[in-house]
Amino acid sequence: MTRLKDLLPTLLVASLAAAFGVALLQITGILAAVITSEDGLSESGTVQLVLALVASVFITIAVYVSAVVTANTVATVVAGRTRLIALLRLIGSSARAQRATIAREGLLIGLAGAALGALVGSAAAWGIAEIGMAQGSIPRVEYSLVDPLLLVPMVAVVVTTWLAAWTGSRRVLSVRPAQALGNATEADFDEVSSRKGRAIVAWTLGILGVGLLALGVIVGLVRPEGVLIGLLGGILSFTAIVLAAHRVMPPVLRFVGRWFGDRPAARLAAENAVRHPERSARMTIGLVIGVTLVTTFAVTMETYRAMVLVATANRPEMQDALGPVIDGTVAVFSTLIGFSAVIAAVGLVNTLSISVMQRTRELGLLRALGFDRRQIRVMVLVEAAALTVAATLTGLVLGIAYGWVGAQSILGSVGSGPGIVAPVIPWPIVAIVVGAAAVLTLAASVAPMRRAARVSPVVALAID
Repeated sequence: MTRLKDLLPTLLVASLAAAFGVALLQITGILAAVITSEDGLSESGTVQLVLALVASVFITIAVYVSAVVTANTVATVVAGRTRLIALLRLIGSSARAQRATIAREGLLIGLAGAALGALVGSAAAWGIAEIGMAQGSIPRVEYSLVDPLLLVPMVAVVVTTWLAAWTGSRRVLSVRPAQALGNATEADFDEVSSRKGRAIVAWTLGILGVGLLALGVIVGLVRPEGVLIGLLGGILSFTAIVLAAHRVMPPVLRFVGRWFGDRPAARLAAENAVRHPERSARMTIGLVIGVTLVTTFAVTMETYRAMVLVATANRPEMQDALGPVIDGTVAVFSTLIGFSAVIAAVGLVNTLSISVMQRTRELGLLRALGFDRRQIRVMVLVEAAALTVAATLTGLVLGIAYGWVGAQSILGSVGSGPGIVAPVIPWPIVAIVVGAAAVLTLAASVAPMRRAARVSPVVALAID
């Protein structure tokens, strides 16, 4: 039963990613049919190319987010199974056999998630299209929900879920059989910082990513395909951030945690971020992904709207025709981007909940040392609040940068000539993102706080 519960979050993530990809392809096809049916837009190959590129970008983002969240979830689950894995190692099972088992689980979950997601995505696309046509947001056109291209996001989800499970389970290789006989803990900050290989890879990917982002903007001044180069740069640079999160985020979390006072519970919450950097990084990166993703989309679409309207300023008839299409496109993609945001939210809720479950011995020791239930709840809440502030600020900065690069690289060549424009920041959406992040983290911490407060010192310290 415990193993099944561990797999459910991964199944949900895979299903959402597949649903996002399938729905996005189908919605893009419907919007393309709408564009070609409009008078004066039937010859606008550039608009259709931009639409197809935007769809490709968001599908890639959804698959990438699901892969990161899946790897994060698997790593969290494996951290919680350390003693069980060590016990299996002690009685003769090999680390590779344990890792292969987790990878097979990832493959099966990927297949089930892709099939379930395809059904949900198709239903979502049909519902969005019919509602839009019924309300007059878009004209009624003939469209089909059957397309061989739908296999692309489904196969991508299966492969990435399998690979993410394999990658996230790498911790199995470091589990020693002797850990079954003692207390198994995660690496501390000094031990994590001494791992030079991961730091070198992160620096390499970061430099390559920033270079490709700049190249995407330059190419985008001539051709809209520059967004594909920018997309690759974004993936590489964000992967570098994920790899370096265990070195970067804990000091930030400790700094933010000190804002909450010097009471014992608050001080302990601030220091926990540094004492267990890998756990802190896993908890933080899910929210960073969500905030970055939503902010990126919001900045991209607002800048996209401004650039298209400026490019058609001398052609009122084209501007009148494009206006409703742009509004419809923004509305549709605003709905669909929620899939990726939910994927990231699932990762946050899961890692926060599992992390508390893994800390039964630690919480029991604190209770034995004199912490009451209120102090335990305050400690968990301060940890969640510090996570929210640090991750939200990081996500907003990354989202604005990525959003501007995306809009500039895809639309820098639109109009009479190339040009650089300033990013358009939708401040109301930024405010909503900050508020939603705070509410999400608070909601995600309610169950862990209750679970932590119920830990009995005697029971916790008696766990083998």
